Amino acid sequence: MRGVMKPLVLQLTKKKANFAKNMNKTLEANMENTSAEATSQPHNTPSKKEKQKKTKLREWLDAIVFAVVVATIVRWGFFAPYTIPTPSMEGTQLVGDFLFVSKIAYGPRTPRTILRVPLTDNKIWGTEIPAYLSFIQLPTFRIPGYTSVQRNDVVVFNFPDEVAPIDMKTHYIKRCVAVAGDKLAVKDGQLYINGAKAKNPPQMQYAYKCVSKEEINERNYVDVGINVSDVEPIVDGGESYKLIHATEDEIKKLKEAQLFTKIERSVRGVNMPDFGDKQRIASYWSIEWTCDNFGEITIPKRGMTIEMTPQNVKIYAPTIKRFDWNEKVEITDDAVLINGKKIDKYTFKQDYFFMMGDNRHNSLDSRYWGFVPEDHVVGRASITWLSLDPTRSLFGGKIRWSRMFQGIY
Repeated sequence: MRGVMKPLVLQLTKKKANFAKNMNKTLEANMENTSAEATSQPHNTPSKKEKQKKTKLREWLDAIVFAVVVATIVRWGFFAPYTIPTPSMEGTQLVGDFLFVSKIAYGPRTPRTILRVPLTDNKIWGTEIPAYLSFIQLPTFRIPGYTSVQRNDVVVFNFPDEVAPIDMKTHYIKRCVAVAGDKLAVKDGQLYINGAKAKNPPQMQYAYKCVSKEEINERNYVDVGINVSDVEPIVDGGESYKLIHATEDEIKKLKEAQLFTKIERSVRGVNMPDFGDKQRIASYWSIEWTCDNFGEITIPKRGMTIEMTPQNVKIYAPTIKRFDWNEKVEITDDAVLINGKKIDKYTFKQDYFFMMGDNRHNSLDSRYWGFVPEDHVVGRASITWLSLDPTRSLFGGKIRWSRMFQGIY
């Protein structure tokens, strides 16, 4: 029995070894086939539905949308370009100057009017068509900047005396001559702040009364740097003279040229007519001031409380009604009523500023239409990046190269 069992065990052992050997060969062959198939196939197997490539038109549209979004963010929160359309800031800023205005200086305002054409101000380019719809208005606040409005800053703001959403009002540029809490007065053309003479901008212009015995050739004005458009002939009764808007340096050169027998700085209502100043200023302030003799007034400050005297009603009632976030305000000759109740005192809810043009006799500014509310401030004028003379041809000195990339002070 033992002899029979032994050969049988050996035979089974050999068959088991042969079976294991054959299984190993089969597994190795399968692995080689699998490796070959994997090598022949790409690593990233495409989906059954191949993705379509973008067309050239789609690529262009994506690029345009991206550019518009980036430009809109930059214009809203960092800086924006503006132009000088009027001579109210001459000779600091000239007609035809192109500026960059810093929004981050005072901090950008969150958008109030959201339904608007991107990259426009309040009108579609080259038209009088509004670039916005005003039926949706959002609450707005100012993101803090790295500074606040200071005296003598050149500021861009939304024109307060205009009926439109705040951020859709026309942009104006003036110099801030008084900040919230300051006392301001103008005496014979000289500005006073808190009882002291204010520092005049270096390129500030006044109007000068210039008398001559004969007609002056226009070339003589150009030779001393005076723009011919700043020379205005005046006939006052039996007296004829030229009213010239110029800086002190330009007038000094004009005197040295000895073209006029008499040159004196004009003071409206004193040595010359007021040219309707009293009527225009009284239409807002209800006081017969002129641009050369104005005030004294205190610029409203947030938290400042005033007594509602008859004089203060004249000075502050328009501001209380239009800009200080009151819902129902009525104004009588000597009183202000809020929600039907007469007030004896009033506390202001935001800061205000007094803006004047550097061309003091050719600027419609706060002397004529009142304070600028803080929520109307857009930004600080920072740099003149291009300047084009509208009176000259392209090859006749149109580009004012000396003004390009100059800081604004």
